[in-house]
Amino acid sequence: MAKTYKKIVLVVLDGFGVATYSHGNAVALANPESLNDMIAHYPSLTLLASGPVVGLPWGEMGNSEVGHLNMSAGRIVGQDLPRINSAISDRSFFSNTVFLDAIDHAKKNNSKLHVVGLLSEGGVHGSSEHIYALLGLAAEQNFKEVYIHMITDGRDTGPKVALDSLRKLQANMSTLGIGKIATITGRFYAMDRGGHWEQTLATYRAMVKGAGASAESAEDAILNNYNQNIFDEMIPPTVIVNRDEESAIKPTGVVESGDSIIFTNFRSDRALQLTEAFTKPQLIKAGNVHEALSDLFFVTMTEYFEDLPVHVAFPPTNLKNNLAQTISQNGLRQYHIAETEKYAHVTSFFNGGVSGALPGEEREIVQSPANNRSYEDHPEMSGIELTAKLIDKITKEDFSFYLANFANADMVGHTGNIDAAIKAVSFLDRFLEQIMRVVLSVDGLLIITADHGNVEEMIDRKSGGINKEHTTSPVPMVIIANDLAFSTQKSRNYTSLSSMVPAGVIS
Repeated sequence: MAKTYKKIVLVVLDGFGVATYSHGNAVALANPESLNDMIAHYPSLTLLASGPVVGLPWGEMGNSEVGHLNMSAGRIVGQDLPRINSAISDRSFFSNTVFLDAIDHAKKNNSKLHVVGLLSEGGVHGSSEHIYALLGLAAEQNFKEVYIHMITDGRDTGPKVALDSLRKLQANMSTLGIGKIATITGRFYAMDRGGHWEQTLATYRAMVKGAGASAESAEDAILNNYNQNIFDEMIPPTVIVNRDEESAIKPTGVVESGDSIIFTNFRSDRALQLTEAFTKPQLIKAGNVHEALSDLFFVTMTEYFEDLPVHVAFPPTNLKNNLAQTISQNGLRQYHIAETEKYAHVTSFFNGGVSGALPGEEREIVQSPANNRSYEDHPEMSGIELTAKLIDKITKEDFSFYLANFANADMVGHTGNIDAAIKAVSFLDRFLEQIMRVVLSVDGLLIITADHGNVEEMIDRKSGGINKEHTTSPVPMVIIANDLAFSTQKSRNYTSLSSMVPAGVIS
């Protein structure tokens, strides 16, 4: 008979993949002694965390939302990216009533349609193709007053691809005879998720008030920053301006009352703050809170949060009977913890898109380091405090299931600083050693895995340049308990991240 564990601890190492040795493999270079020892003495295997086995298109790198959804679901979960792509292919996208209502609203008000989104080929938070499709829809509806608020990537793509992305967008607009670029903003500002409201509000003010940096063309906005060694991710909110007949400089197209906005990002965590700035400004925990614009028709591509006053173009599909729900339905208690940068991962992502806590679920957030411009200077992130809080809960409180996400590998990996990433892996190794000792002391079960790769491939194998993106690498899984230790390492097998629960880890 299989042993029943009263305490099960799932630790997710965000952005921690498995790859062969290379000069860009921060995991191999760090040589994490404790983790290597765990792999040698307890059951371990590797899990596929990208492409079709987690509901993504073939060759598409994994990401945190996809990883946590699949982990908890225990089955392949169809993702928003292929869902929206399919709608474009079968043309149901162009009859989506929410999009049509947004255009009708702007027509009736003789106002503007603003398309806001990450112009990226990365496919993690948004897709250029979705922006192109909306331009096509507006053209079909014979609506010309379309303004693009372009968010540049540089994180899930190369650091300097914005000009190429811009030229493709301009070619698309030229072909359709529709659209103007109103603002350009790096994702560091427009897509903050860590509560750094000064970044979000700078984006808002550029879009609504035409305030901040300015440029007379979108190309100038990008090149002016490149000349200062400021690349795509960090481009400050920049207003594209025009000169009128009297040579007065005016913003190309600000957001005003009565307008429509379509936010094309399909992943929620980095779209939420900017959406709240428009729709729920009274909740902003920052100074100079503004009044909401009136009669604004705000569309989000997917559901960012359950109670936002917005129109959702692609509502969530019900994801029932996942791990978090099953634990709750059986009257058991569970504890979820992460730092600010990864809070959505252990809450709405792991809970299948449910934003609120389930019955019996306790959540805890640890503040990420305040200076989010330089996580390379903080490879420990908030892991020391997070580890202490997790250990305290394991030893002192009676939860059946504990979920912890450690941000170090992913957040430091995204900086492109290999030395800092090596330190981040070393910190993780120390945290895992502490957690393992405590879990074994209470005769519990510890599962260590990851949601996607990143830190194991920080040098592009083709170009030799720095790679700050996620990867298609498999991820590790180690299962640790007093009764599972063995003296020789078992062979590894490849499976998928979504097979984690059906493999019999939790039953």
